[in-house]
Amino acid sequence: MLLPAFGLAQDLGVPLSWRKFSNSRPLNERISIAQNGINTILPQLDGGIGEFNGIGYWQSGNVWTVMANQDRYAGTTVNRARVVNNLNLVFNLRQNYDRFDVITADQASSGRVPLKNFQISGRCEGTTMAGGVFWRPTADTTPINSITTGTSALLAEITGDRKYTDAAILSAQWIRNHNINSNRIVLDTVDARDCSRSPASWLFTYNSGKYIEGLSVLADVTGDSQWRSLMITTVAAAVKNAPWQGSDGIITEGVSTSSNNDGVGFKAIFIRGLAEAFARNPSNNDLRILLHSYIDVQYNALLDLAANGNSYSSNWRGPPQGFTTWGQLAALDVLTSAIIAN
Repeated sequence: MLLPAFGLAQDLGVPLSWRKFSNSRPLNERISIAQNGINTILPQLDGGIGEFNGIGYWQSGNVWTVMANQDRYAGTTVNRARVVNNLNLVFNLRQNYDRFDVITADQASSGRVPLKNFQISGRCEGTTMAGGVFWRPTADTTPINSITTGTSALLAEITGDRKYTDAAILSAQWIRNHNINSNRIVLDTVDARDCSRSPASWLFTYNSGKYIEGLSVLADVTGDSQWRSLMITTVAAAVKNAPWQGSDGIITEGVSTSSNNDGVGFKAIFIRGLAEAFARNPSNNDLRILLHSYIDVQYNALLDLAANGNSYSSNWRGPPQGFTTWGQLAALDVLTSAIIAN
């Protein structure tokens, strides 16, 4: 079993080796910096499809998310109409965007899932596969991964529908039981047909980030303290023990400066998850100090080392470079998260 012991007290202290883990910029300046970053990417919008040139569908979705969060954290409606209009456009172009399929306990027991043409392994390493979500809906696609599995809690909170709450609980259990390594880092993929796992080196920021976000919401939706405890454990591991930052704390994943890659978008999702945890845990001072410090490390690195006016390199250690859509995408969640995390 990969599952570590989660009941141990977590060290939430801020490593003193981190580079510039605080800032004194006033709120209005942080809001302005973040909105300017958003404004800089907007000329890349293809208004016919609701996507941004150079980054494609899923990464474009993250731009719309950060724009909504900008209004949320800044208390404005500057971005609302543009976000709503473009999301409606995209949803109309992609009719199946809202498909929702989680492996149920009965499906795990029977080994059969609708729309899949193969027998699934109902149990892996002796534990049910209920709660997993397939990476793709195509009939022969076998992988279940953490990023698709960790998405139900917000639906539960927004709709109040019990089916989403139940699915979120099952999904949180699936990741806890099957896809966390001994260092408490969330892993990527388990094959539903034969229980094989993605390479141990496939450690990506967004898996932990989406899990942190989902657990933060699930704790609020259910009132079950086990999910908040697991979230704190995951935060501590992700910002202190993970391979995607050096001793200075600056994220090194997705530093491609000449072409886009998935890792550039992954770290944006990670930072967004940390900001959600910060927002939802006002009484946990130690956790909030750790989160704000880590976010400020990235924020200060962007502004000090990677900024070219209001555009940013995907390499947060610098040097600055000319505008790229993917570099800008990666920076936006940091800029917006710094509004709330200080």
